[in-house]
This record gives sequence, structure tokens and C-alpha cells, in this order.
Amino acid sequence: MTNIINVARGIEKADLVIKNANIVNVLSEEIHKGDIAISNGIIAGIGENYSGEKEIDIKGAYVTPSFIDGHVHLESSMLLPGEFAKIVVPAGTTTVIIDPHEISNVLGLHGISFMHEAVKNLPIDVYTMLPSCVPATPFETSGFDLNSYDLSLLIDKPWVLGIAEMMNFPGVLNLDKNVISKLELAKSMNKCIDGHAPYLHGKDLCAYIASGVKSDHECTTPEEAEEKLRLGMYIMIREGTAAKDLEALIPVLKTCNTRKCIFVTDDRHPADLKEHINGMVRRAVKAGVNPIKAVQVASLNTAEYFGLKNLGAVAPGYKADMLILPDLEGFKPDIVIKNGNIIAQNGELTVSIPDTEAFSMRGSVNVRWITPEDFRINSNGAKNGTAKVRALEVIPNQLITKSVISEVKIQDGNAVSNIENNTLKICVIERHRATGNIGKGFVKGFNLKCGAIASTVAHDSHNMIVIGTNDYDMYTAAVALIKCQGGKVVVRDGEIISELPLPIAGLMSDRDFDFVVQKCNELNKAAHSIGCTLEDPFMTMGFLSLPVIPELKVTDKGVFDTNKLDFVDIFNVQTNAEKIKIS
Repeated sequence: MTNIINVARGIEKADLVIKNANIVNVLSEEIHKGDIAISNGIIAGIGENYSGEKEIDIKGAYVTPSFIDGHVHLESSMLLPGEFAKIVVPAGTTTVIIDPHEISNVLGLHGISFMHEAVKNLPIDVYTMLPSCVPATPFETSGFDLNSYDLSLLIDKPWVLGIAEMMNFPGVLNLDKNVISKLELAKSMNKCIDGHAPYLHGKDLCAYIASGVKSDHECTTPEEAEEKLRLGMYIMIREGTAAKDLEALIPVLKTCNTRKCIFVTDDRHPADLKEHINGMVRRAVKAGVNPIKAVQVASLNTAEYFGLKNLGAVAPGYKADMLILPDLEGFKPDIVIKNGNIIAQNGELTVSIPDTEAFSMRGSVNVRWITPEDFRINSNGAKNGTAKVRALEVIPNQLITKSVISEVKIQDGNAVSNIENNTLKICVIERHRATGNIGKGFVKGFNLKCGAIASTVAHDSHNMIVIGTNDYDMYTAAVALIKCQGGKVVVRDGEIISELPLPIAGLMSDRDFDFVVQKCNELNKAAHSIGCTLEDPFMTMGFLSLPVIPELKVTDKGVFDTNKLDFVDIFNVQTNAEKIKIS
């Protein structure tokens, strides 16, 4: 303490002085000139005529606090944390709050511990929110079931900030004992509770917030965000690979009090990481948002919500986590400073990522012995020709699906894909406990003309999902994933034409960023070569097994109607009283 006081007074030299800076002050919401003196990783003083062992004259460039991602499933990048850091740190993100929900569904507490060990000694601070909904629903088989006792083993750790997105808002409202015990656990430790409550409003929203939930990242309209802001929620404005809400919520950033707004990425594929939170700031400013407020949303607001003291601003006593920017338009940092050290410059990391020994991780693809016959769908007595079935229809660039009636072909007592009308077989194979569960149905929208695609990235329980035109190619794709212990694959005529192994929980690669991006591009090209018309078929496919998103999904237990909250017989379409589109 003696040293930092003397440095602040100008009696002793600082370790580093940033001279002639235009400081973007998110505390006073102004831009002012000054030198920034740093000692032992902390900002000691701001003013004139500071001297340091090292001095950088930035000649009027702008200094902002570095950026914080307030909610991210790091597993969605398919990269290990070290590779993730290599990409996002040069873009200006030096702190992330992760929700290891995906790996927890596969490996439980071991998955959380794995992620914590994997983020050590990186040039980025990683805090954890403990997953609240593992599994997300009882309508699927996950690898583990984490209850409040399990979470209590970690809740008091300094790297744990609270309980992650409480997706089970019906459980909150209906006083589900397991859900309430998790909320009470977080409140007893005075830790945060993140929310996940799309379209919830009125008295039910009040009850949800009163339970202790203080944030939400599911707002898709200004009206929804404004209601939640009025009731005291922090609004996490999300811009992921699939779910993109920034543009829709720009009016909130321009007209409302933004002090309870936070930028988050939620789920991003690797190709979308090079422009990270800085890209959200840039786009917001381009759309007319005050630059100081946009920076505030990307830094101070997030730090304050999570109780990260002395982070998120450029002021005495705050951590020296800062960006040096040439302007307040592009938001591409010339220099990234972490704990008073330059860690990235001109878009490149300047510090080394520690070499990590091979992580100890058990195999996570445990499937009962399968044969091509396991992919058959009995026609329920229908004769050769065609039959009507209830099918999922994907909506491009959205996570929701429609329930439609479509025609499939009947051959030898089995329902098979109908390539002519774009109705393909979809199967979800339980891959955690070798139960032998296989949910079977039909999906429209992929337009495959031959072959099959498959993946072990299938939210939220991450069972194996396969879509194809014929049983043998679907079987071949499934076997390929078993052999590589998870990943993504495209098959044509019994041959693997593209494959990305994801041996870490069936979710992440042990290879570098360039390899993963290249393989993702190859996978999409291979899928397009067999007829798929979706821009990113694997992203779309990955959400077809998530039974918390309308309207029809497939889990390892069957085809699930989210409106009825029940499984449905895909052949029982004549007695259906609902209004279902015929296609």
C-alpha cells in the first residue's frame, strides 16, 4: 500500500505510465485528458506529469476499461479455454463469466472442475456461474443431474459468482423444491442468480424477480427489455452465432437508462470470435448509441452486477485492465493491457499461453451397440406408398421450429425419408449411459438429397443427433462419432466425407483455432454438397433436441411437443385438434 500511495502522489516512479491519453471515463461519463500511472497492476493515479520505469506516449489516443463478457458458454466455441483466450484477448476482452452448462450436462461436477483447471494461468480472468438446470428438463437423458447439494460443494469458491441462468422459471413460479433450494443456496451466500425467462411478464415476472433472479439474456424486443428494466433486472443484450438480439435492442440503449444493461455473447462458434464484445460496442455506436455509454455497458455495468470490485473503469484503485484505441468508431484496440502488462498489440497476443499437458478426460460417448436396423421407424401399420406424419420444420436463423404435417414414404412396413418433399429422418441417440434410447421423427428444412449429418453437440443434454436420407448412412455417421468420441460428421454413400472430432466431452476440440475453423468450414461445404440449403446446418441441428424451445423437438425419449409439454405419436395426425399447417 505504501508504494501505491507514493506513486499516486508522484513521490515514486510508477511501473508504467500511459501519457497523453484521452480517458473514456465510465464513472463520470465524460472524456478527459491525463496521464495514467500504474503500479503493481493497479491504477495508482490519473493526472499530469507522472513518470514511470516505462512510459508510453499514446499522443491523444483513447483509453477505455477493457471489456467483459457477462455470459458465455465457452464450450460452444468448440475450443479449449487457452485457444479461446488467444482469439478474444486481442479484441479487448480480458474477463469472461462462463456458464459451463454444456459440459456439466455431460460430465457433471467433473466438467465444472475441468473448466476451472483449464482456465488457470491464462491472460484472461474467467469466473464461473454454476449451472442451475442440469438437466434442463426431465424429457431427455443427460449425463448428470446436479442438485443443490452438488452446487453447495462449489458455491463458496472465490471463482464462483453465483447460479447461472435459471431456465426453469415454471419451477420457480410453482415452488419446485429442487429449484427453490438452488435459489436459496445462492442467496444464503449473497451471490448472483442469472435468469432465462423469454416472454415472461406481469405478475409472473414480478414473482420470478422477487425470488432473487436479477438478470435476463432472452429479451428480443424493446418492450420486453423495458418491462424487465422497470422491475430492476439487468438486461444482458446477447449477440451469439444463432441468437442475435443487439439490433432489436438498440432502441433500449438509445432511450433508456443503460446502467443495467450488459453485453454478452452466450453461444458463439469460433469463426465469430475474432470480433467479440468490441464488435457489439462498435455496432451500437454506429447505430447511434453514445460511445461512453456503450463502453460502460461493456465494462463497468457488468463488473458492478457481478460484484467484481475495482474492475471496469479507468480510475485510481481499479485494476489496470485497459484498452488503447485509435478512435471511438472501430473499437479495434491497438494495445490491450491486463494487470498493468501489455498482453496484446495490433490484433496479436504478445504473451504466451502456457502449454497444457493432455487433459485427463474420460470417454463421454457411451452408446449401446447399434445396427442400421435401429434407425428404422415402424410405419404403424401403414402400407407401402406414403403416409402423413407430424414433423419438425426448421425456420432459418431461428431456434424455434414449427409443427407441420408432411408425407413420408412407406417401404416394407417402415417410414423412410421423402427426399422429394424435403422430409428427412431425424434420430437422437442417448450417449451418456448406454440406455439404448433412440428418439425418432422427421424434420423438414435441411434439403439433403443423399447421405447424413450427425453431431454430439445437441443442446442441452448433448446426446447424439443424426439427420439423413437413409438408414445406412445415418448408422455410418453415428458409428464415426462413437469412434472419435464425439464431434461432427458428414457421410455420403457409406463414406465419411468430412469430420471434426470433439473428444473433450463430445463438445470441444483439443486442436488449435485455425484447425477448428477450417474443419467447420469443410463440414458446412460437405453438407451443402449433399444438398443442404441451410447456411450453418450443424448450428440449426444442435437445437432440434432442446425441449424448452417451441414448437416440436426430438429427444432420446421421443418427439416432444412443447405446447402440450408431452411426447406425441408422429403418426397420430388425424385426431389432432390443433391447427397445424399442412405442407
